Amino acid sequence: MKYSTLRGASYVLVHTPDMIEHNGTTQTMEKITTPDSPYLTNLYDNIRSYDEVVNYAPNQTFIGNLSYQELKEIPQPWVNQTFEGKREGKFGEIMPELEFYGLLQIADVFELVHLEEGFAATVREALSNHPLFKDDVEKIKEGKPLDWIEKDIAENHAEALYYERQLVGCVSPAHQIDVNLNAHVMLENLVVKASGVLALRQLIDKHQLDPKEIDYVIECSEEACGDMNQRGGGNFAKSIAELCGCEHATGSDIRSFCAGPTHALITAASLVAAGTHKNVVLVAGGATAKLGMNGKSHVGKGFPILEDVLGGFAALISENDGVHPVLRHDLTGKHEVGSGSSPQAVTSALIASILEKAQLTIKDIDVYSVEMQNPDITKPAGAGDVPLANLKMIGAIGVLRKDIEKKDMKSFVDEKALVGWAPTQGHIPSGIPYLGFAAEDLVTGDKKRAMIVGKGSLFLGRMTNLFDGVSILIERNSGKVSEENQQDLEEMVKREVAQALRSFAANLSVE
Repeated sequence: MKYSTLRGASYVLVHTPDMIEHNGTTQTMEKITTPDSPYLTNLYDNIRSYDEVVNYAPNQTFIGNLSYQELKEIPQPWVNQTFEGKREGKFGEIMPELEFYGLLQIADVFELVHLEEGFAATVREALSNHPLFKDDVEKIKEGKPLDWIEKDIAENHAEALYYERQLVGCVSPAHQIDVNLNAHVMLENLVVKASGVLALRQLIDKHQLDPKEIDYVIECSEEACGDMNQRGGGNFAKSIAELCGCEHATGSDIRSFCAGPTHALITAASLVAAGTHKNVVLVAGGATAKLGMNGKSHVGKGFPILEDVLGGFAALISENDGVHPVLRHDLTGKHEVGSGSSPQAVTSALIASILEKAQLTIKDIDVYSVEMQNPDITKPAGAGDVPLANLKMIGAIGVLRKDIEKKDMKSFVDEKALVGWAPTQGHIPSGIPYLGFAAEDLVTGDKKRAMIVGKGSLFLGRMTNLFDGVSILIERNSGKVSEENQQDLEEMVKREVAQALRSFAANLSVE
C-alpha cells in the first residue's frame, strides 16, 4: 500500500488586543446586554501587551521555540511565570496588530478595507520590514480621511477598526441587504484569509517550498464565506493559495467545527496516497469571535484576558520520500452516527478502533494529540485540564482492553501526558498543534508512533445533537519506499501468472 508523508507544519499567532473588545463575541454581547458592566469598564486593564504575549511560554511552544517537554517542566499557571520569548520561531511567528491590519488590506480584493491616511502610512512602513510581505506593501492604499471612515460607519454600517483604542479604519459591507456579506461577516472572513495567508507563507518559507508545486489546498477553519444564495459555499482555500503564489493549485474548504483540521488531514493523506495530487496543503486562519471568549472567567480569577491572539496553521502532505513520517490513512478512527456520545464511547471510537486494526496496545503509541488547549485558559473557565482529561480516558480504555493494569494508570498518564499549548481558537487546538513536532519526533527524535485526534461539537449548528471526531495514526518512516513498488510488481506478476494459467486451462478444454 502506498502512503503519504507529513513534510512539516507552520503555526502563527496574531496579537489583536483591540479586536477583543470590538469583535470578540463575549464582549460584543456584553455591550448589548450589560453595557455598563465592570468587566467592560476595566477591560483594557486586563489586556496584555504584545511583549507579554511574546514572553508567554505556551505561545513560544506554539511557534516552536520551546519544546512541549520543556513547557511541561514550567510550573502552572504559566501566565505567572517569567519567560523570555522571541517573535520568530522555527514553526512561525507572533505578529502584532499593527502589521496585521496591513495583511487585512492585502487580503482584500474588493476594496472593502479602508485605513485612515496617517495610519495607512504607518502600517505600510511597518510591513515593509517583514520579509514575507515587503513586496506587497503597494497593495496598502493611501488611506481615507477620518471623517470619511466615521461616515461609512454611521451611515453604511461599516465595521470599525481600532488600534490602541483609536479609530483607524473600517471594513465596508459588500452588500446592502445580504446579511452574509455585511461588514461584520466580511471582517471575520478577511481575518481568516489574512491569517491563513500568513500561515501558508510561513510554511513555504520555513520549508523552502516552491509554491508552484502545490497541487491542492484544503482550508479547514470554522468560518464560512458565501452570500444569500449559498451561505457557506467557500472557497477560502483558493483565495489563500492565490496570495501565496500557488499558481497550479486548486482547493476547497472542509468544515466540521473543531474536528475540521483532522478531517482535512485524513483527506489530504488519502488524496496523495491515491495519486490524485502530489503535494496537498492544509491551512486554517483564526477566529475573531473567540477572542476573549472566557475573558470574564479569567478576570474573575485574577488573570489577564488570555484569549488575545488569533491562531493559524498550515501543513504539507506529500508523497513518500522514505524519510518523513508516514500518515496511515488505512488506520483511522471515526465517531460514527451510532457510536454514542459518552466519553467512553467517543474514546473507544477514536482510539480503540485504530489500536484494534493495527493490533497495538495503548502503550505502543508514543504521543496522543487530542485537544491541546492551554490549561491556563480552560481551568479558570471551569473546563479543567483538557489534554490531561483526555489522556486519563485513554488510560481507562487501556485498562478495559487489558493493555495496562489499573494500578499502572497514573504512571501511564505521567509518561504520555502532553500539556496543552494552543489558544482556544476552536479548530486550532484539536489535534493539529503536534504536527510540527511530529515532523521532528518521528524522524530524528525517539518517537515511533503518534495519534492525531480531532473532536467537534456538531450540535452548535442546531442541526443535530451528535458529536463528531476522527483520528489518524502517524508513524516513523521505514525508509523502504521501493517496498511499495516491489509489492506492486509482485501483484502484477501474480496477475499475469494467473491469467496465463487461465488461458492454458481454456486451451486444454478446447482441445
